Amino acid sequence: MLLCVFECYYVESTERREYPIIQVILVLCSGLAHAVWNMLAKKSTDKAVFLWAIYAPTTALLLPILIIELTNAAFSVREWTMLALSLLMQALYSSLLANTYKTGELSQVYPILRGTSTLLIPLIGVLVLREVLSLWGWIGINCMLVGFIIMVKNDVAASHPSPTSSSKPVLLAIAVGLCITTYTIIDKVNLQYLSPVALLEVTNTGFMLGLTPSVLQANRLKQAIRHHKHIIWIGAILSPGSYLLFLFAARSANISTIAPIREIGIVFGTLLGLFVLRESQGMRRIVASIVVVSGIIIIAISSH
Repeated sequence: MLLCVFECYYVESTERREYPIIQVILVLCSGLAHAVWNMLAKKSTDKAVFLWAIYAPTTALLLPILIIELTNAAFSVREWTMLALSLLMQALYSSLLANTYKTGELSQVYPILRGTSTLLIPLIGVLVLREVLSLWGWIGINCMLVGFIIMVKNDVAASHPSPTSSSKPVLLAIAVGLCITTYTIIDKVNLQYLSPVALLEVTNTGFMLGLTPSVLQANRLKQAIRHHKHIIWIGAILSPGSYLLFLFAARSANISTIAPIREIGIVFGTLLGLFVLRESQGMRRIVASIVVVSGIIIIAISSH
């Protein structure tokens, strides 16, 4: 009931364009929630199974909503294809994400996987979706990219036993970033056919499918639930909740503007990695985070 009230209020306010700040607030909250559940995934002992477990409750809860909307819809081959692509990209994303967190530090890989999409999504939004981004918007994006470069500088060249082991987390993080870019653009299109809640169910289902092979192995799910019973419920709220907030904002805003703002999660992820997970190279990554925040502020101001 609360969700329905919020959705009605949000639609009405965005149609009148009286409260554009709501979109920014939704995206900032989305970024924070995303960083926290990614930190929980990084801390987990069995990352693939933990990720599957935190998505399971919401996926089961929202399934009837998706079934109702699909039953009442009259989709063409194009719409069904776009939904299938969203599901496929989410499956690939979840599988790559689990492997990325097995090999790299949160404060190293999180800025890369989120930063990759920061440049690509606005470019695709402008070139493919025919959106418009102001000069100050591009300046803000470039400011963020400078922060990302500072943040990951020397990570690949850091002292590791072999070049292969040091580059693997970076390459995986870039691959995850490409998945994020792809499914974000696809889901912007899918919002024309489905509500944010129903689309969230599609993405959740795809995410879980990519991790299901790990869950089917004997006792892994039971062990993950036993080891992380105190934090699984937090992830179960924040993981789908973060993307739902973004979908609500994306429904009536330019993806080329709000997608970069969501990357405030990079700053939160970096700080969580440094101060909660006790990862190294703190000062450089903190300075880079300040640069990223500056870029986000510029984009937020330029969008209004």
